[in-house]
Amino acid sequence: MKRQSYDRNWTEGSVIRNLLSLSWPIAIGQTLTVLGPTIDMIWVGKLGAAPIAGVGVSGMVVMAVNSIMMGLYTGLRAMIARYIGSGDTDGANNIGQQALVIGTVFSIIMAAIGIFLAEPLLSVFGVEPDVVTEGAAYMRIQLAGSITMAAAMVSQSVMQASGDTITPMRISIFFRLLHVVICPLLVFGIWIFPEMGVSGAAWANVISQFFGAIFGIWYLFTGRTRLKLTLSNFRLDKDIIWRMTKIGIPASITGVQRFLPYLILVWFVSPFGTAAVGAHSLMQRIDTFIRMPAGSLGNAAGVLAGQNLGAGKPDRAEKGGWIAVALFSGVMAICCIFIWFFADNIVKIFSTDAELVDIASTFFRIQIVGYLVFGLTIVISLCVEGVGDTMVTMIVTLLTMWIIQIPLAWFLPKYTSLGVNGIQWAIALALVARALMFATYFKTRRWTRKVI
Repeated sequence: MKRQSYDRNWTEGSVIRNLLSLSWPIAIGQTLTVLGPTIDMIWVGKLGAAPIAGVGVSGMVVMAVNSIMMGLYTGLRAMIARYIGSGDTDGANNIGQQALVIGTVFSIIMAAIGIFLAEPLLSVFGVEPDVVTEGAAYMRIQLAGSITMAAAMVSQSVMQASGDTITPMRISIFFRLLHVVICPLLVFGIWIFPEMGVSGAAWANVISQFFGAIFGIWYLFTGRTRLKLTLSNFRLDKDIIWRMTKIGIPASITGVQRFLPYLILVWFVSPFGTAAVGAHSLMQRIDTFIRMPAGSLGNAAGVLAGQNLGAGKPDRAEKGGWIAVALFSGVMAICCIFIWFFADNIVKIFSTDAELVDIASTFFRIQIVGYLVFGLTIVISLCVEGVGDTMVTMIVTLLTMWIIQIPLAWFLPKYTSLGVNGIQWAIALALVARALMFATYFKTRRWTRKVI
């Protein structure tokens, strides 16, 4: 039988080749995942400022939920990578089984929140009533359909941690292409489809994620990937669930801290008007898109680090992390030059509102400062989380968010001439501080001694 690429022993051979082989499919998959909300913004943006602001704010809540879920699955990824690295496939299968339990319980809770609390959640941000109405419709459908998101995440996390990043990429291409096709049909009521507006964008996500989940679970249970998942001898393993949760909770808190302060910043942005809220929301979507290459390299470095630590090779684990940082930082430096000169043109892809374009373009250029340190903040944090060391990333994120970013975001618009631009400067400066802290910790190599 022909040997599949994902059957390679990732603890041997060229580190940079292994890193690139694992990361490019993750990059495509994650880019396509982020492309979903971005597609929503493009089509919803045609409906006016209130819909784009509503989808932007509620979309950040949905992304925060995604971050919590991915945080919980950090333990899944770290433990499967260790077991695969040490050659224990039975142990890896048991972890995958328990992850399905965690995902089911979490998605039921999120569905209840979406159904009953969508409007109250949006109202606390002080946005206009029409923004709440549009955003609540989007959030309610997205969270009610979170079971599909949970199943898709479990399947992709299991496959990637085991060393197969190609299959999740193929699944992502399929269901995102489906989303691209049906989103405008449901938003505008094209052909035989009903005109649903903002709700149509949300349904397009849920429907496409459903098919992604079905294919992901099918690949796992039919053995068409590196680790074949089975339910034989399944039992509720409280010890494994606790170990995964113990690793995942700090990562979930970290994930929320990457989005919760941005939601709080809506309070600071709201007095500057709906166009400013729309620009702020749009920047979060663009930022998320730009984070994807760093996220893919960081996740790949985490898989390599976890498997190499499982195989007793900490030097290779560290080397992979630094190479990932260098690769992303070099590419980002080139991209920032492009952003400086063409920020207006990029923003106009999403909206033609003159005031919104002007504000968002300035925000975009300010964030160049943050983009240049994404390699250190994102790649290193994900690499460290990938081996199960999640507490440090949580602490660093908490400190920089609540001691630097939030206070500066309150102070700079009120007491300097920066106005609403001060909020973006606060975000950028917090990223610089975080980069310095993560780099310092990574050099200590304490993360290589983490026991899970």
